[in-house]
Amino acid sequence: MNPLLTPIEYLKGVGPQRAEVLKSELGIFNFRDLLYHFPFRYVNRSEYFRISDISSNIAEIQIKGKMVSLKEIGENRKKRLIAQFQDETGSAELIWFRSTSWQVEKFKALLHKPITIYGKPSFFNGNISFTHPEIEEEDSQKSNFGLLPVYPNSEKVLKKGVNNRVFQALQLEMRQQIQNYIKENLSDELRKKYDLISRKDAFLQIHFPDSIENLQSAANRLKFEEFFFLHLSLLSKKINDNKKFKSNPFPNVGKYFNSFYSNHLSFELTDAQKRVIKEIRNDLGKEAQMNRLLQGDVGSGKTIVAFFSMLIAADNNFQSLMMAPTEILAQQHYNGLKQEADKIGLKISILTGSTTKSERKIIHEELESGKIDILVGTHALIEDKVTFKNLGLAVIDEQHRFGVAQRAKLWKKGSKPPHILIMTATPIPRTLAMTLYGDLDASILDELPKGRKPIVTVHRKDKDRLTIFKFMKDEIAKGRQVYVVYPLIEESEKLDYKDLMDGYESISRYFPLPQYAVSIVHGQMKSADKEFEMQRFVQNETQIMVATTVIEVGVNVPNASIMLIESAEKFGLSQLHQLRGRVGRGAEQSYCILMTKDGLNEVAFKRISTMVETQDGFKIAEVDLELRGPGNVMGTQQSGMLDFKIADLNRDKEIFIAAKNAAEWLLTQDPMLSDSKNKIIFDFFEAFHKKQIAWANIS
Repeated sequence: MNPLLTPIEYLKGVGPQRAEVLKSELGIFNFRDLLYHFPFRYVNRSEYFRISDISSNIAEIQIKGKMVSLKEIGENRKKRLIAQFQDETGSAELIWFRSTSWQVEKFKALLHKPITIYGKPSFFNGNISFTHPEIEEEDSQKSNFGLLPVYPNSEKVLKKGVNNRVFQALQLEMRQQIQNYIKENLSDELRKKYDLISRKDAFLQIHFPDSIENLQSAANRLKFEEFFFLHLSLLSKKINDNKKFKSNPFPNVGKYFNSFYSNHLSFELTDAQKRVIKEIRNDLGKEAQMNRLLQGDVGSGKTIVAFFSMLIAADNNFQSLMMAPTEILAQQHYNGLKQEADKIGLKISILTGSTTKSERKIIHEELESGKIDILVGTHALIEDKVTFKNLGLAVIDEQHRFGVAQRAKLWKKGSKPPHILIMTATPIPRTLAMTLYGDLDASILDELPKGRKPIVTVHRKDKDRLTIFKFMKDEIAKGRQVYVVYPLIEESEKLDYKDLMDGYESISRYFPLPQYAVSIVHGQMKSADKEFEMQRFVQNETQIMVATTVIEVGVNVPNASIMLIESAEKFGLSQLHQLRGRVGRGAEQSYCILMTKDGLNEVAFKRISTMVETQDGFKIAEVDLELRGPGNVMGTQQSGMLDFKIADLNRDKEIFIAAKNAAEWLLTQDPMLSDSKNKIIFDFFEAFHKKQIAWANIS
């Protein structure tokens, strides 16, 4: 058996009990897992301080000296062990809470002997103390370490006696057994081209570096490796899919496209929209299945680009569908597309969970006969009963809300797999997009339509509420409308509902009938009731919409000019940006007001200040990635795709790009990795990394 796969309980110093907690808490099942349990920081044990040098802003330090006294205070769980420590310049207290008998005996044996303590100093009433410092005898070989690793840990693991010193000892013990089994997985050619150290040296140096320079080289090599094999998976899959999956080509751009563009387009397309339509048109002309991601900020005009794609399908006698994650969003798409489709005589229908049985029967018949050109809907579109005559294009909106198995059903709707256009209004940082959608071609709408006024975004506190209500009245007097949004957090749904209802009552008192009308929408309402209230607001029968985040996507009311977000600190940046995008859709000046409590923590303040400073969704997405990490940004914690052990999409962008370039270069030279010099790459790829990257695929 490969020694790297040796169960962790067989490592000296572990045993059955420690093994169980290492497995359950840290996912360390074998030697390989421990090897990949990388330090998250390092401490410099080559420098020594004196007590007189200690200042209040200092981090962990080490000092040589002696313990001159030792005593226990308190009883039972409140028992403390306190030692007086001195060097030639002063004294400090060493404190251990919940002391044990073995600690007392150990430290008694060290009294008046030269020792080194290591820990973080704290100050109280002018006295210096160290809580739970590490202690080493002066003659210990370990006292001469330079950079020492600090490993991620948990409370349960610590309770089993596996502290950082134990982790260091385990790594050193394992190192002796496995270092000759750490095999290279990059070719000499690739390592030389990108100036990378060997894999064996990288693992040895990442745990116990000889120098800062060697640590940097080790980290760069291991980060490159993680990114490289991910890109290799995505790019090789893309190459294989282009060979394997064929769709019906759309060679013609005819009467529907040209008539609509020349005679019925009521506004001028942005340069970005024109560029993306050309990219899609080029894709659709080929036999290879189009798999294109269309990224565009709120209001950038993704839907009209999708409509032009559908017109190309219609010009070639193929049907299209558009699938949305919610009925509200599906209805909005249908309403917008129907206005345009009617102008040129295209038949469009909508199919959702609310569609009646009699309506469904008609839709099924018209789909199968080819009478319906475009079908808009929700998950109802992928039901087995829904059969097309000749489906050629599938547009999927906010696709990350659909499961892969659900999307796979689309492939069975036509004689060949349809071309796929995936739209998202969630701006995604470039590195994250290239990771999640690496096997898709990407188009970005990075330009807003002309005439759009920037939304004025401000941060306000509770003390400003009456001023805000007065401002709302002034806007309503001009004929405008207002959103008031409350957070919805699953863990506290009852509390959120109470907040929403309290807010509704407060607003209703300040904006009384009959002069004002207020709508309310939340997740506990029936779909029909929600739709009724939404429509009242859309038709300007109510001036204020009090809601939870159900209106994050789907409501298009150009007359709404204020978005008031209550408890804005509870929202993520992406949500705040999406909510802000509900206003600013008309010609009038619009406003987004972020209401928060006093005393925001650092992360919440960064989110709010970012919203105030910029409306660029991609800049906002970069900050979101920095604050939350990729798994939380895209909800991919369980996907395995972003399970990097050492690489970081936000901090390691240069290495990320270099690894992508390396993968592209390699596959250009050797698409099947069949060259003998690339055998070690192929073997590692097959063994550990050739898994289906299912996030963006419909397969």
